[in-house]
Amino acid sequence: MANPVENKRVVLGVTGSIAAYKAADIASKLTQQGALVDVILTESACKFISPLSFQSVTGRKAYVDADLWGGEGHVTHIGLGHSADLMLIAPASANSMAKLAHGIGDNLLSVTALAAKCPLVIVPAMDAGMYDHTATQSNVNILKQRDALFIGPEEGHLASGLVGLGRMSEPAKILSAIRYVFGKTGPLQGKKFVVSAGPTREALDPVRFLSNLSTGLQGYAVAQAAVDMGSRVTLISGPTNLTAPYGVHLIPVTSAAEMTDAILKESSDAFALIMTAAVADFRPSIKATHKIKKGSEKLLLDLESTTDILKAVARQKTISGFPQKTVGFAAESQDLLKNAQSKLEDKKLDLIVANDISAPDSGFAVQTNQVTLLFANGKKETLPLQKKTAVAEAIINTLC
Repeated sequence: MANPVENKRVVLGVTGSIAAYKAADIASKLTQQGALVDVILTESACKFISPLSFQSVTGRKAYVDADLWGGEGHVTHIGLGHSADLMLIAPASANSMAKLAHGIGDNLLSVTALAAKCPLVIVPAMDAGMYDHTATQSNVNILKQRDALFIGPEEGHLASGLVGLGRMSEPAKILSAIRYVFGKTGPLQGKKFVVSAGPTREALDPVRFLSNLSTGLQGYAVAQAAVDMGSRVTLISGPTNLTAPYGVHLIPVTSAAEMTDAILKESSDAFALIMTAAVADFRPSIKATHKIKKGSEKLLLDLESTTDILKAVARQKTISGFPQKTVGFAAESQDLLKNAQSKLEDKKLDLIVANDISAPDSGFAVQTNQVTLLFANGKKETLPLQKKTAVAEAIINTLC
């Protein structure tokens, strides 16, 4: 499935805030993802950024208040509002939020909002104390009751030099939220997906651990692809530097034991489990209470097996019927298809994704992957080398 933003019409309202520069980045990235972005700047917004900045990144006219009274006159706001699939106001000032809450239509942005019938996403940005003010909070509650989705604000350094709540959320978070909004009505709407991602860490002592090179990139891409198709996603993740997609329920874990417990619990009512995590096969039999000191040339470790999570899931599925679909990964450095086929059968999977981690452009810590999909019914499909996001989409498409 393509990015759910593609070919969608987005009206981006920009109000008076120093954070308006972030709106240009949002407009640019939405356009790169295939959206048709119509920007409306308030009079105050034009003090911070010019319409030309937006026209340059969207390739479309950027509207200002003068357009409300220009040649198109009274129909400009109707055309913009009725054609929009989403209305995004970023940054949204306290003044503009008050107008939205109380139906005041005294500029092009506010009358377009009154005319629009699409989802409304609001990204507040204002200085210290303003967002927390009773009047602003009252307006926020009114808008939330009308199903407006709020992104932020965040704590941080503000234009006044103060630090507090009011900083505009970053474009990456906003763009992720937009994908969530557009994906909600996808073909997997309402179905629960559990996705595991990243490595596990098995402690040797208070400061050392056994782990692997997994970065979580493929698992997080799978979670995003599932969100794009409308599913409810629980992401069970080992330690990574990644940010979970908007709308995902993130459960952070560290060890294989913690991941096992979380997966068995969360998959007990799930439509699908996609096991992309690189879980440790072994852990130290005993974790040292204190840091192990260097005392000799060699250190011998006594290791024990961790729980085979997919086998445990298979036993659970035999009893309860959940998860309904189980997808595993086989990260191999030799005998790829033979070992993957063995895992598919042994762990009673519906699908296994086999990838050769010895290839420099596939596997851990790279943006691309080349995999072969092996199905329980004997079907086999080899995918070309492509971005992990495309691999993720291919996996999710098999579950539609």
